[in-house]
Amino acid sequence: MTPDAQTIGLTILDIVGVFTFALAGGLAGVRKGFDIFGVLVLAGACGLGGGVLRDLLIGAVPPVGISDWTLILSALLAGMVAFLLPGGVERSRRPLLVVDAFGLGSFAIAGTLKGLQFGVPVHTAIIVGTLTGVGGGLIRDLLTDQVPALLADRDLYAVPALVGSATFATLYSLDVQGPVVAIGAAILITGFRLIALRRRWQIPVSRG
Repeated sequence: MTPDAQTIGLTILDIVGVFTFALAGGLAGVRKGFDIFGVLVLAGACGLGGGVLRDLLIGAVPPVGISDWTLILSALLAGMVAFLLPGGVERSRRPLLVVDAFGLGSFAIAGTLKGLQFGVPVHTAIIVGTLTGVGGGLIRDLLTDQVPALLADRDLYAVPALVGSATFATLYSLDVQGPVVAIGAAILITGFRLIALRRRWQIPVSRG
């Protein structure tokens, strides 16, 4: 993948990831009855938090989440959209889950790609990608006083991010690269998550 193609792919994934996770955070804030300031703060934290975590893990400072105005404005715009949506949409959990799935896919691959660009080993890039993907949802749940879905939700959440990140990192190491591959891997994660929700695929729990 050429440097220009890498930049384009990462930029697209970052913007989509920030907007969708910020929208999910904003919707969660509205459901909790937050005022507009609280909704925007939650949207910003959720939309930008995963990318900040990623950049800190790989040593990319200052993190783009606090230095790139495009991403900051995307998060604030998503928060405003969430605040202004009709009440029925705001109260429903389904839109939140769907939007969150798109954020999960976009950010997981963005994290994996940026890790690989910074020269980290493949297995490290997979871990960074998975943590980046689940980071926004983790922040949202903690700030809204919920047990994180990552820990309490038996529906597959981190697993799609892990599978998609591993698939993308493997293809990248085999020189199968490009924006289409990155976006396709993000769609794979999103689709995996949505199908898991629809079919109620769940992780087993201890019977002890």
